[in-house]
Amino acid sequence: MKWDIFKIGLILFIASVFITGCAVGFYRGRPSDKAKIEELTDRLQQLREAKSMLEARLKREIGEKQVKLEMAERGLVITLVAEVLFDSGKAEMRPEGKAILDKIAPILRRETPRNEIGIEGHTDNVPIKYSGYKSNWELSTARATEVLHYILNKGKLDPKNLSATGYGKYRPVEPNDTKESRQKNRRVEIIIEPIGKAEVGIKEPSYGEEYIK
Repeated sequence: MKWDIFKIGLILFIASVFITGCAVGFYRGRPSDKAKIEELTDRLQQLREAKSMLEARLKREIGEKQVKLEMAERGLVITLVAEVLFDSGKAEMRPEGKAILDKIAPILRRETPRNEIGIEGHTDNVPIKYSGYKSNWELSTARATEVLHYILNKGKLDPKNLSATGYGKYRPVEPNDTKESRQKNRRVEIIIEPIGKAEVGIKEPSYGEEYIK
């Protein structure tokens, strides 16, 4: 008897959803919000397509672990091993590093011309001994800026979409306790950011607004 009552109640609830179009937990949103969500979805897809193109273009470098590509919460992240780009304690680009950036810059120009692109320099925790820089912090900043100028000029990118930051030893990806882990921490990252929720401008639903299935 109780089971029959439950089934009848469930059927009535489902019927009310189809009749009224309402259910808890699904926001209808405005047409303008729907368009903005679709735009955000397109932007994320754009980054995935750019990643696929970069993977094809950098197949050898990825195989040799000179470059790593990943989709992260902050966007498409291109990680380059510092030794490929620069000599120890230096911020002048090596020919091998320029060759890699020559492959990256045109794809950024073609596939992500309006996206914000941040270049981050990182080092290990070993203090600088023989260098013209005061600390790893200055070195990482100089390296990030060097990469910024190179891809800006090579890819003819929009300067207002680019930024460079040096983090020194303060954002390691490994604990700096082995030679291999320190090498992973010495890196430059190029982050192609998607248009985020705040930038797209999607309004959060307010109390009393309709939710639908």
